[in-house]
Amino acid sequence: MPLNRSDLPADVLALLSQGTVIPAHPLALDAHRQLDRQRQRALTRYYVDAGVGGLAVGVHTTQFAIRERGLYATVLEAAMQDRLAWNERPMAMIAGLCGPTAQAQAEARTAVSLGYHAGLLSLAALAGSSEDELIAHCEAVAQEIPLIGFYLQTVVGGPVLSSDFWRRFALIPNALAIKVAPFNRYRSIDVVRGLVDARAEERVFLYTGNDDHIVLDLALPFAAIRDGAPVQVRFRGGLLGHWSVWTSSAVHQLQQIKAELAASGGALSPALLALDSRVTDCNAAFFDVANNFHGCIAGCHEVLRRQGLLEGIWCLDPEEGLGHGQSAEIDRVYSQHGDLSDDAFVRDNLARWLA
Repeated sequence: MPLNRSDLPADVLALLSQGTVIPAHPLALDAHRQLDRQRQRALTRYYVDAGVGGLAVGVHTTQFAIRERGLYATVLEAAMQDRLAWNERPMAMIAGLCGPTAQAQAEARTAVSLGYHAGLLSLAALAGSSEDELIAHCEAVAQEIPLIGFYLQTVVGGPVLSSDFWRRFALIPNALAIKVAPFNRYRSIDVVRGLVDARAEERVFLYTGNDDHIVLDLALPFAAIRDGAPVQVRFRGGLLGHWSVWTSSAVHQLQQIKAELAASGGALSPALLALDSRVTDCNAAFFDVANNFHGCIAGCHEVLRRQGLLEGIWCLDPEEGLGHGQSAEIDRVYSQHGDLSDDAFVRDNLARWLA
């Protein structure tokens, strides 16, 4: 049966509205590039114990090639089973959806059958389509599952989308949220303008996917003009590949931002504002910015490998690995920003997660 946002559990909808940490779930493989079920389970347990409010599975960080390998339903089902078996507290479960309309609808139906609450819809496969065609695609997939729109950066295949596109997307009745991840201030503001023009800022939640600007996206208000007056909009939380690592620290950072905003009426300390550049510096290493994001998945794997959560950094594509000099860059950020890691948290719990 199709799933509508009115069908979502109230506690899940409240989580998304209040804002939470949603990591993009990686894929744990063994040396033969087969699913490592033990370590896949350990990753889910890690995220749950870190205090995240949801999981995004079957997304870019999970590797889109799971579809060609017949692993899409397997990986989604594993995350759902493992998180419920570990802790039954409310969590927003989000499934990545991609491909042409028929494929994305079929994936949405699979996700709904497994208990997922929303679909994060990549438009990369339709990057050459008109905005009318893209909206028609979104509307068709939204008939199956509540949608999270995805403004994907162009360097990894996302189309450039106007503020009017985002206005039309926000008017879709089953639109739930938008992951804003163009890694571009101008395009991020286009999303805010579209949302405000649609008068949907209270109904459609903004989540940052801008891994180059995480802290400030979460900390600062955005404003767009409607009816001659500014309307303020905030990002509620984040849905990020970057948050697949050092996750308990990410949870703490979001809590710290919310606490400072509440206590000060909107003012933030210089130290918290300066944290943005430190987190971005870490992201540059993890996402292999120096090599145009070649090692963005393998870099996150490398952090998890160093912590013991993964056995290796293998990806489904043998050509996908660390970029030139990326390992040394990860060494550098560990040396300079090691206080932002959660190595001690992982070390204290790793045996339990692997059991």
